[in-house]
Amino acid sequence: MEPPRNNHGPLDGYRVLDFGWVLAGAIPGMVLADMGAEVIKVESRQRLDYMRLGRPIVGDQPDPEQHPMFHNVNRNKLSITLNTIHPQAVELARKLVAHCDVVIENFSPGVMDRLGLGYEDLRRIKPDLIMASISSTGQTGPLRDLRAYAPSIGALAGLDSTLGYEGGRPLGLKHAYGDICGALHTVFAIVAALYQRQRTGRGQYIDLSMLRATVATQGLGLMEYIMTGRVMRPRGNYDPTMAPYGNYPCAGEDRWVSIAVATDEEWQGLKAALGSPAWTADPKFASRYGRLKHRHELDQHLAQWTAGRSAEAVTELLQSHGVAAIPVMGAEERLFNPHFRERGLYADIEHPALGAEPIFNLMWNLSRTASAIRRHAPLMGEHNRQVFCGILGMSEPELQALEEAQVIY
Repeated sequence: MEPPRNNHGPLDGYRVLDFGWVLAGAIPGMVLADMGAEVIKVESRQRLDYMRLGRPIVGDQPDPEQHPMFHNVNRNKLSITLNTIHPQAVELARKLVAHCDVVIENFSPGVMDRLGLGYEDLRRIKPDLIMASISSTGQTGPLRDLRAYAPSIGALAGLDSTLGYEGGRPLGLKHAYGDICGALHTVFAIVAALYQRQRTGRGQYIDLSMLRATVATQGLGLMEYIMTGRVMRPRGNYDPTMAPYGNYPCAGEDRWVSIAVATDEEWQGLKAALGSPAWTADPKFASRYGRLKHRHELDQHLAQWTAGRSAEAVTELLQSHGVAAIPVMGAEERLFNPHFRERGLYADIEHPALGAEPIFNLMWNLSRTASAIRRHAPLMGEHNRQVFCGILGMSEPELQALEEAQVIY
């Protein structure tokens, strides 16, 4: 007899078999679990999820239960361990598919097929199955077998070529944007496929390319080239419609404030906030065109003014005059910011290995079917008994024998 599923969130009643690992593969299951789906993470001690590796937070010995990022993107999930080099482990995974609505994986193209866990194999077990495969460049095409990580995707998508100082070399985005972008697009695709299945009773396969997902977010650069033939280059904090625009130094160590002025009305508000110093009356700053043309000189004047004031004081003064200004926040400031705390940006979750730790919540609030972080990220194999005995009806002696044989491992 299967254990009862949870009764929280809009996706209550759905079950997901999650082969995803690292960041891109983990986030889709995280979102689905937060929205109420039962998500079973498939792991292996034979090859640990990279996010279980790294320097321990407590002690000096490697511990796969201590990585905070793993805790963030795997909360609410169950964990089972299957050593898929054993055919018996693959067969157990196939049996679980019969009880699932969705399968997620982000191995290199062809890996799941070679294991006998590809979509064509699994749809014979579960005809209405939805399977999502996340890869760098897609399951087909000349670049199908390209070895790439998130920074590689930023480079290939053209994103990195636009990021850097004006007139300088491309510096790129030192952030796993491609992973997160691809992962969130995967969530949208899975929910759409579930909706379609509800209407038609038919499952389908989702081929998600992180490259394609990243390119799709760069409409401005693509349209710039299509309409004008100009290729976007690194321009620092330049914006084609706003000046001043950028981050300006403030009093204190490495303190900055973000300021953006888009209209003549906002420019007048900025002048009033500054007390209308003589340089603001210069005719070359009177129009938006003039401010854009002389933006470097404008930035120097504004930076001299902000440098003697705290970011908070600048923000309060400029906001009171209708100017967009906000302190540039670090991780600690985000964690303790009153607005973020009231909005529930983070939740304090107790983890067996590290105790209470901040875990970021989903980015939306649903009024009737709220998402929630109900439990900490699982310990490795924590739910082997619950899943194999509860869902597949395995006996305790069978479970123990498979653990000893390192099939469930």
